[in-house]
Amino acid sequence: MSTPYEVRVAEDPADREACFAVRKEVFVVEQGVPQDIEYDAHDAVAVHVLAVREDGTPLGTGRLLHGEAAAAKTGGDPSTGSLGRLAVLQDARGLGVGAALVRALEDAARARGLTAVDLHAQTHALGFYERLGYTAYGPEFPDAGIPHRAMRRAV
Repeated sequence: MSTPYEVRVAEDPADREACFAVRKEVFVVEQGVPQDIEYDAHDAVAVHVLAVREDGTPLGTGRLLHGEAAAAKTGGDPSTGSLGRLAVLQDARGLGVGAALVRALEDAARARGLTAVDLHAQTHALGFYERLGYTAYGPEFPDAGIPHRAMRRAV
């Protein structure tokens, strides 16, 4: 059975705007993250992925930092990417969109020669990432006022 959506690298401006709109809805509107910290300079160099319905309606997004952009988040390890800004719209949750986005970002990491992916997971999402093979490490910490844990997976 095919999925009722596709996940693709957001290469054109319209796809990028759709990614940012999803992030605004999930992080800024739903979770109360200040808009001025949701978007950053890394957005310009990140690999963004976008999940869309067959009719083109956006469902979710995520991004992968690599190289210098990832260094600060991964302890300076050039072989590790940083997965982040994973967001799925409320009406698309439970359809496997989040897992498909993570797998697409892992594919992007492998394509760039990376051997691991690091992420900062909201603590309520730890189980989701653990089911995808990620392992938590280090203490809990706040990010935008939301509790997080660092996690990593070899790709």
